Amino acid sequence: MSTQHTYRVIVRGTFAGLSEESRTRLLAEADEHGLSAMEFTEEGSLAYDRTLKHFSYRLVVVSDAADGEEMAGAIAEDRVEQALRALGHGFSSLRSTVTDMDTMKINYKR
Repeated sequence: MSTQHTYRVIVRGTFAGLSEESRTRLLAEADEHGLSAMEFTEEGSLAYDRTLKHFSYRLVVVSDAADGEEMAGAIAEDRVEQALRALGHGFSSLRSTVTDMDTMKINYKR
């Protein structure tokens, strides 16, 4: 059995081809998706502003350490694609930044 690592992944992208319904819903919920609402969760936390141009999604991914950060990023991007499609929001240009929480070095102050 392979060792599992916990990854924090930020997936960034661009809204694309939003329908009027999507624009209206996103604008109505914009205050709930600002910087103060961002947190890392398994289901993901969506953040964007009222310009409805760019967005970021923060996720926690638990994956085999042997598969590495690249696989964690791919898993996160797949989750974001599924979530945005389920909501009916168009998007493009997904890219991810991955941090392996199990190998992260923490410098404690004495």
